[in-house]
Amino acid sequence: MGITYVEGRVRGPSGKEETVRFLVDSGATYSLLPKAVWEAIGLKPKRKLSFTLADGTTVERWVSEAFIIFPQGEAHTPVILGEEGDEALLGVVTLEILGLVFNPFDRTLHPMRMLLCKYKSNQLSNRPLLLNDN
Repeated sequence: MGITYVEGRVRGPSGKEETVRFLVDSGATYSLLPKAVWEAIGLKPKRKLSFTLADGTTVERWVSEAFIIFPQGEAHTPVILGEEGDEALLGVVTLEILGLVFNPFDRTLHPMRMLLCKYKSNQLSNRPLLLNDN
């Protein structure tokens, strides 16, 4: 597994912004902001979740939401509020929200192939779904 960093900006609810150097971590679900960053942009804890680290250890961290900005796009995303010593991570939920995928061979971010599916039958019951062309 290669190590790749990308630079982006994060914005809090008051409009304050910070530049962050993120480690791209395709094994992380949520992105993580270091304590100094999320405090500087004014994020507040919203809910507490348990996370399992690579070594199997479980830790609890607060989660909030931030606006994240990269050259490839910008969006709101859930973020883990890091504690002292935690490094900024870019997780897969943020990548998916931005429509990006990490290429591990050349260690770059690329637009993902977006899919949209249409259903023609009712998946929730045995009755057929009636389609109206009007």
